[in-house]
Amino acid sequence: MHCFFRLRSYPRLFYTKTPYITYITYIRSTNRAFATRNRGFHSTTMSAQLPPKLKPAARVAGQRQDVWSIVNEAAAASPKQPIVNMGQGFFGYNPPAFIINAAKSALDRVDCNQYSPTKGRPRLKKAIADAYEPFWGRKLNPETEVTITTGANEGMLSAFMAFIEAGDEVIIFEPFFDQYISNIEMPGGKIVYVPLYPPKDGATRTSSSAEWTIDFDELEKAITPKTKMIVINTPHNPVGKVFSKEELQRIGDICVKNEIIILSDEVYDRLYYTPFTRIATLSPEIENLTLTVGSAGKNFYATGWRVGWLMGPERLIRYVSAAHTRICYSSVSPLQEACAVGFEQAEAEGFWDETVRDMKSKMKLFNEVWDELGLPYTDPEGGYFVMVNMQKVKLPEYYPFPPHVASRPRDFKLSWFLIQEVGVAAIPPTEFYTESNAHIGEDYIRFAVCKEDHILETAKERLRGLKKYIED
Repeated sequence: MHCFFRLRSYPRLFYTKTPYITYITYIRSTNRAFATRNRGFHSTTMSAQLPPKLKPAARVAGQRQDVWSIVNEAAAASPKQPIVNMGQGFFGYNPPAFIINAAKSALDRVDCNQYSPTKGRPRLKKAIADAYEPFWGRKLNPETEVTITTGANEGMLSAFMAFIEAGDEVIIFEPFFDQYISNIEMPGGKIVYVPLYPPKDGATRTSSSAEWTIDFDELEKAITPKTKMIVINTPHNPVGKVFSKEELQRIGDICVKNEIIILSDEVYDRLYYTPFTRIATLSPEIENLTLTVGSAGKNFYATGWRVGWLMGPERLIRYVSAAHTRICYSSVSPLQEACAVGFEQAEAEGFWDETVRDMKSKMKLFNEVWDELGLPYTDPEGGYFVMVNMQKVKLPEYYPFPPHVASRPRDFKLSWFLIQEVGVAAIPPTEFYTESNAHIGEDYIRFAVCKEDHILETAKERLRGLKKYIED
C-alpha cells in the first residue's frame, strides 16, 4: 500500500497479467496512494520542514515506518526480480463476466453517472437486504437497516464517527486490521486490546485457526464504564479464524449486559469453510446492538471498486448514515449498480459456491509447499490468508538488515529475508499487534492466496529455496 520509490526502481510484481502500459499506470497511481498514506509515518523528516504553527495533527504524525513501505522497499532492492507478491490482499484476477458486464452497462446510463442517494442506490440496498434475509430469518428493511458506504473501511470509520467521542473506549482483538486503529483514534477513541492466543505448540504442528482463542476473563477485565464498542472480525484477517457460535454468544451476552455496541467486520462472509455464524442473528437483544460490515470488493473480487455496506437496527444505522454523509456524501454510482446485479444473479450463476470451492483449492495448492518443507501453518477456516510459523527458519547471524528492519520484531526480518533471498513478498503480522503483544506473532508470516494458480506455483517453487535455512 505504501511506496516512496522512483518508478524505475519498483519491481514488477508477479500477481497479474496486466499489460505493461496498464501496469505502469497502476504503479504510478499506487505510488501516489502509498505516499499519501505514508506521510504520517515519516513525520520526523517531513514535519521538520514545517514551522511549529503548521505541525501535523498527532493523529497522522506517527514516526515509525510502516509495514507496507518496508515491504515495498525490500521488493525494490531485491535481486530476485520479478518479485512474487503474496503480501497484499487484493485479487490477482477479475470479477466474473456477469458483474463486469453490469458495470459496463451502468456506464451507459445517465443516472448511473450522477450522484447516488447518500444512503445508497435503492436497487443495491434491496439486493443486499434480499441476499441476507435467509441468514437473518426475517425481512430486512433496505431503507432503514442498510446503508451503502465507500468500501467497508469507510463504513467502519462512519460507525466510529457516529458513536465514538473523546474518552470512549473500543475493544479490539489482536492481531487486528490496521485501519481500525486510525479509524478509532480519529474521533478521539481509546483502544483497549485483547489478544487472540495461538496454540502453544503452533511452532511444531499445523493447527486450525479455531485454536486461536480468547481469554474471556481477560476480555471481561478489559471492560470499563467507558467501553462503548467492541470490534469483531470474522472470518478473521490475518488468522483465518471463524468465531464459533459459542464464542460469539459469550461476546454478545457480555455486550448486552454492559450495553456495548458490536461492530462485526464480516467482509469475508462468503469465504468460509466451516459453519459460520453471524453474531447479529443470535438473539434480538444482540441484534439490537450490532452493526454488521460487508464488502462487495471481497465478495466479487473487486477490491478497487470501494463498495461496502453496514446493516443493523434503524436506531444505529441512522447515525452511521449521517456520519457517512458528512465524510463522503455518496458512493460511486455505476459500481453500486453493478454490485446490485452481482447480488441479484450470484445464486443463479452458482457464484457463491464457486467462490468457496476455488479459494479452498488455492489454499490447498499453496499450502502443499509448507507440508513439503515441514513448516507448520494455521489452516484457515475462512478468508484467503494463511499464517505460516517460521520458528524453524534460521536467519544468518550477520545478515545485513537495514536499521529500520533490524530494530523490529523477528517477523519483519523474516519478511525482508524472504524478499531478498527467495523473491517472495509476504506480510509480517506483528504490524497488527501492540508492542507488548508482538511476541505472540513474531514467528509467523502472512501470505495471501487470492492469486492465479500459476502465480501460486511460482511462489511455491521459490519458497522451496528456504529448505537450506530450516533447522529441526
